Amino acid sequence: MNASTGIEIRTIGDDDVPAWTRAMHAGFLRPPVVSKEEAEIRRAGMDLDRTQGAFDDGRCVATFRSFAQRLTVPGGASVATTAVSNVTVSPTHRRRGLLGRMMANDLRAAKERGEAAATLISAEWLIYGRYGFGPASWITEWEVDVAGAGLDRRYAGPVDGGRVDFVDPCAVRELGPALHERLRAARSGFVDRDERWWRWATGDLRPAGRPWTEPFYVLYRAPDGTVDGLLAYTAEDVWEAKRPHGTASVLDLIAVSTEAERALWHFLLSVDWITTVRSGFRAPDDLLPLLLPDPRAARVTTHADLLWLRPLDVPALLEARTYAHPGALVVEVADPDGHAGGRFLLEAGPDGARCAATARPADLTLAARDLGALYLGDESVVRLAALGRVAEERPGAAARAELMLRTARRPWCPDVF
Repeated sequence: MNASTGIEIRTIGDDDVPAWTRAMHAGFLRPPVVSKEEAEIRRAGMDLDRTQGAFDDGRCVATFRSFAQRLTVPGGASVATTAVSNVTVSPTHRRRGLLGRMMANDLRAAKERGEAAATLISAEWLIYGRYGFGPASWITEWEVDVAGAGLDRRYAGPVDGGRVDFVDPCAVRELGPALHERLRAARSGFVDRDERWWRWATGDLRPAGRPWTEPFYVLYRAPDGTVDGLLAYTAEDVWEAKRPHGTASVLDLIAVSTEAERALWHFLLSVDWITTVRSGFRAPDDLLPLLLPDPRAARVTTHADLLWLRPLDVPALLEARTYAHPGALVVEVADPDGHAGGRFLLEAGPDGARCAATARPADLTLAARDLGALYLGDESVVRLAALGRVAEERPGAAARAELMLRTARRPWCPDVF
């Protein structure tokens, strides 16, 4: 209990789930109504030991939840993180430090559990930097004018001997998880998807009354029959003056080979009556625009940060990934909250890394949130130095760090959690 506010922050129990969910709905501008079925479904996916609420005179006025997550880092290894989600503060209780207190509780517990970092999807840019988070990966969304793309509309299937087929949700739940794990092992920025994720994404876990549009599901099978790609999309059937103006919206497109990726895009862009394709959240360096004979037919509609990362264990994080160029750096990390602060010697290269606390003079000094932005290789050390967010203590250190940290493909997290 905080005597100055009279507001209690605590982990919740089973009986609190309906009120907690109602408060979360209100924070996200959803109707503050929770059915018994929804509360039961939500409770089944919650770790109550990692779910906090703020209570004022018994009423839930703020929500916070985290869960265990695996994040793929450059080189293909994965690290344990605490994934922060469902963060809300009632508009009647803003500016009282409730989020700060819940965040401090969760980060302290994550550090004690040995999780190397915290992750979240930031709804607002200005909130999470003060808690040590930085934007670690970005997404881009395109809208494709199919008629202007220049593709051969007589497309009749993959040219590599593979095939695409419609499948039902049961097949997606059966085959999708293994496909996703194959891609996650190869793509920095990916996070794991549990069984609940697949059930929710395929409509198998929805409260009655919650709107649901059954997507189309398509699998790509390689010539040997291996499932190498999955596409989920919805379509709008619109006609004007006896002409089709349909829009297909991608919900998910994952592929472990360029052949699969090309085949699924070409399939979708050749569906009859579809004149516009919305790509969904893709990596900023996605293949899509350049797959088109005329890339200008793909118009960027969204380009924004998505996955934010907060270091908790700097040596564990820096040792987990690989580095494009060999080198050594002494990095001093400033962290007022004490989770990731210190001076560390990183000796690294394409085959791995060693990192440990050191008393040697620093080459670079930066805040924990900026290390979070740099960690997956998407942000530029040189750019942050130019902005004054990285201090170069030794000439040439920023350029050397740039060569070590940046990756050939940009990290990508397609999932909102």
